[in-house]
Amino acid sequence: MRATDGDEPEVLGAIRSARRRRVDSFHLGRRLRELRRERGLTLEDAGRQTGLAASTLSKIENDQMSPTFDVVQKLASGFDIDITDLFATNSAQDGTGRRSVTMAGAGRLMETEVYRHRLLAAELKNKKVLPFVTTIKARSLDEFTSWSEHGGEEFVYVLEGEICFHTEHYESVTLGVGDCIYIDSSMQHACYSTSEKDAVVLWVNTG
Repeated sequence: MRATDGDEPEVLGAIRSARRRRVDSFHLGRRLRELRRERGLTLEDAGRQTGLAASTLSKIENDQMSPTFDVVQKLASGFDIDITDLFATNSAQDGTGRRSVTMAGAGRLMETEVYRHRLLAAELKNKKVLPFVTTIKARSLDEFTSWSEHGGEEFVYVLEGEICFHTEHYESVTLGVGDCIYIDSSMQHACYSTSEKDAVVLWVNTG
């Protein structure tokens, strides 16, 4: 196929488009099992260190359960590693002068019953913030078995649709495209989509 008037060939364009849309294949369960075995820990040992039930850890390791952000924080704390070490690849960089480029639609998938997170700049360890593009799948608070509550702060900016954001000490607020919210993450919080389609937000947590 030939390019005309400066347009790229269709095949080349399709390849580049596919690269931009790619979501990294990653298994948190496999990573967790590696960390546990490196330390010579049983599931029970790891449970005591993380404050999670051994059965919960087993489900995560076997991809039978998608952990919430709260659980991921407990895993990182229990294994005494930076939270980004759970997701970073062997190509991750430390030190200064770093940069990371994530093409549109790419990222590392972390999915729960209510949210679908795509972690951005996933290859970098020891980031001070954790940026996600998140699809809000939930349609009501009834879909949450518990609200999130963890250390740090977070910022949510609505990219598509509309969400209802609930926090422990404040009235709920409805946010549309271009609206945002910044909260202390130690407050219990949850949000769901009030749109016909799933809402999409930029979600940034401090590490």
